Amino acid sequence: MGKFDLYDLSGRKAIVTGAGKGLGRAIAVALAEAGADVAIPDIDFDNAKRVAEKIKRLGRHSFALKTDVTKPTDVKTMVQKILEEFGRIDILVNNAGICITAPLESMRLEDYDAIMDVDVRAVLLCSQVVGREMIKQKSGNIINMGSISGIVYNKRGYMGIYCVAKAAVMMLTKALAAEWARYNIRVNALAPGYFLTDLSREFLGNKEIRPEIMEMTPMRRHAEPKELAGTVVYLASDASEFVTGQAVVIDGGWTIW
Repeated sequence: MGKFDLYDLSGRKAIVTGAGKGLGRAIAVALAEAGADVAIPDIDFDNAKRVAEKIKRLGRHSFALKTDVTKPTDVKTMVQKILEEFGRIDILVNNAGICITAPLESMRLEDYDAIMDVDVRAVLLCSQVVGREMIKQKSGNIINMGSISGIVYNKRGYMGIYCVAKAAVMMLTKALAAEWARYNIRVNALAPGYFLTDLSREFLGNKEIRPEIMEMTPMRRHAEPKELAGTVVYLASDASEFVTGQAVVIDGGWTIW
């Protein structure tokens, strides 16, 4: 086996939640390019179908599912359908997430609940349902979407509760990794910095905010979604087979300061 064969995901079956756009789409395509078949559950079914079609054109098996990952019945149905289609689940990427901004003194509790439901509760829920299948097969790989906002306070945009949620994802990653290592299940997290996506385009284009972000980023630029590909494939593959419970930071140096 050559050293780069460790990154080959041929035959692996993957799920990427919220993969209809943004970083989720880039992650799903990266896994497919490395050889995996990828299911695309998303609350936005039209976008999910477009991503699935793109993956099919790469020669991989893919299909879209309309799924609200905050609902237990949706998640159970999602996993059942994927098992029927794929036969097993080797990789789960808990990517779905939202961000609602507000000063902490005026953050509405319903907005707090919405952030925590999608960014934390859904990560646990999907990990539980998929994890039970991985425990049966004595193998699996889970990658959670954290953020640099789970490591340092993101002072721009009143993102306090988002920071709290992502910090919770980071610790949940460690807890899952600790409990499930005995089943040969690895659990890690991604901690991206500022990536240019559909959701962040307006924010990163703001003439007042952008100079400060560039000043805080030693590499003096934002990242493109495709720049997650190498890290995702590394964590999903045998190249990282002794790595678990970690958050890999991809931020152009933001958290150096």
